Amino acid sequence: MPIKACIFDAYGTLFDVSAAAREAAAAPENEMIAENWERLAFDWRRKQLEYSWLRAITGAHRDFWRVTQDGLDWALDAQGLRDPDLRERLLALYWRLSPYPEVPEVLARLQRSGIATAILSNGSPDMLDAAVRSAGIEALLDDVLSVERVGIFKPAREVYSLATTRFGCAPGEVLFVSSNGWDIDGAGGFGFFTAWVNRTGEPQDRLDHPPHEELRDLALIPDIAAAI
Repeated sequence: MPIKACIFDAYGTLFDVSAAAREAAAAPENEMIAENWERLAFDWRRKQLEYSWLRAITGAHRDFWRVTQDGLDWALDAQGLRDPDLRERLLALYWRLSPYPEVPEVLARLQRSGIATAILSNGSPDMLDAAVRSAGIEALLDDVLSVERVGIFKPAREVYSLATTRFGCAPGEVLFVSSNGWDIDGAGGFGFFTAWVNRTGEPQDRLDHPPHEELRDLALIPDIAAAI
């Protein structure tokens, strides 16, 4: 079944979630995280995801910006950091995370081939709009879909249905791309063709729906979409 739409997760897939801590750590006034910024970034992301899953399970939904702040507060507390200026700087940087270098060309190639492109993300609309504008990829996306439309985080099935509804296609006509194994499992269970972007060489998650493709970056996504 030909692919009609290529749908991307945002954080960790198109945008580098470590970029905020890395950039903050490079500033002289933030020397307190110069040696441990990678651990800070890891803990921040880990707690951000854990809180999103717990809120989805319990039905206690809050938008992703609240979850992002809560995750950062935990990560800072874990390192004994109580600097309000550092906290505000890290949060400000999260609104303009760096895209991975191959992102613009990959999106442009997909568009030239006639395949619709979109983001499907846990991010709140304001967060996603800011990230897309900062990366300069607005014209390369047909839509930006936030879970706030359904009020629950991925991997809930309701989220993946946003893509098929928006583009009027069957699940098998969607190529879904994510750097998160749990997201790949959720999308695969919904019926999407999935590509896992495994930038760090991690083992596959032991879940029911392994990725159809595994890649080190996004560069080959247009070729995969064309070959399905």
